[in-house]
Amino acid sequence: MMTTTATAAETAPAETLEMTLSTGGPVVIQLLPDLAPQHVERVKTLAKEGFYDGLVFHRVIDGFMAQTGDPTGTGGGGSKLPDLPAEFSDYQYKRGTVGAARTMMPNTANSQFFICFDDEGCSFLTGQYTVWGQVVSGMEYVDAVARGEPPRSPDKMVSVKVVDTPVE
Repeated sequence: MMTTTATAAETAPAETLEMTLSTGGPVVIQLLPDLAPQHVERVKTLAKEGFYDGLVFHRVIDGFMAQTGDPTGTGGGGSKLPDLPAEFSDYQYKRGTVGAARTMMPNTANSQFFICFDDEGCSFLTGQYTVWGQVVSGMEYVDAVARGEPPRSPDKMVSVKVVDTPVE
């Protein structure tokens, strides 16, 4: 299990992830490869393949987070790629932080991820779940995702793509 220390400003990624949700969009996520290089590479690979397009938010808990990335829509599925080793860091979970979902075992993250709704709800996850991104705009579209475990009428990611951005 790897632990890394960095801030979003120190990572200066060359790419972001742009998600269009059924609630609107775009949601722009700054990728954090200095914190979680393997997870960022996995998300980019899956996004470029169109894996995430059309997947639902299958677990959405008010005051906590919205989880997606499971092709079965049940919370029990993932991509055909192997699970990833944990890349834990001391990056503080807060509103808009994107983390890798996993089972109780640390090295089981695959394709699922979650986006935190507020600064307090996910704070206890710091150092225990891999952070690979931070929402920098469009959080209002995440806020509008239907709640439930699973939601009665789940919202989905219409499209997810990797977008090049200039490095500062």
